[in-house]
Amino acid sequence: MKSTIVKFTAKPEHKDTFAATLKEAQAATQKEAGNKEIKVFVSKAEDNVFFVYERWSDKAAITSHDNEPHTKKLMEVGKTALQTAPDFYFLGDTNPLPDHSKSANPEDEVFIIFFIFKLKTEFRAQLLTQFEDHITNTRKEEAGNILFDLYTVDDQEDTLAVYEHWRKESDVWDIHFNQPYAVKTGKLMEEAVIGDLKQYMNFVTEI
Repeated sequence: MKSTIVKFTAKPEHKDTFAATLKEAQAATQKEAGNKEIKVFVSKAEDNVFFVYERWSDKAAITSHDNEPHTKKLMEVGKTALQTAPDFYFLGDTNPLPDHSKSANPEDEVFIIFFIFKLKTEFRAQLLTQFEDHITNTRKEEAGNILFDLYTVDDQEDTLAVYEHWRKESDVWDIHFNQPYAVKTGKLMEEAVIGDLKQYMNFVTEI
């Protein structure tokens, strides 16, 4: 399995057109044999910023996707609609492996985070080890957690990506960050992450 995150920043005057094209591409992508999951999100802070999370059977499926008509159409529309070139993150699974078996309940608000951050590479191994304990406990102990995955980023030793779904926002701020394993991770990240942690946090809504 192989996952990707793509960030698109549209020109404000083209955001609706680009969002519609993105949704069309999503519907077509779901029919591809190699696609296991695709979700589209818009930033809560900037409604012209979009994120796409995709999970594929293998790298060959991604290559095949790049040659599909709907992908080519999206890239063509992007030539006019986007402010900058898309940011592509080709992800590698870490332990514990991604687990998308939980589902939201009808009453859940669903609070979603992409946290893609730069780190001092000397802390990479220590962070991966700490996150293994952090994620295991989060999934097992916290009823408010729906999804919590950590990924490496291909060809970027200084970058890690966290993808999270929570039943409501307070499950993150009031409960999760007060857990002993989260406190330990937070202290390590204060040393390991380059710059302010907040700059890397993207709060999004699925569209």
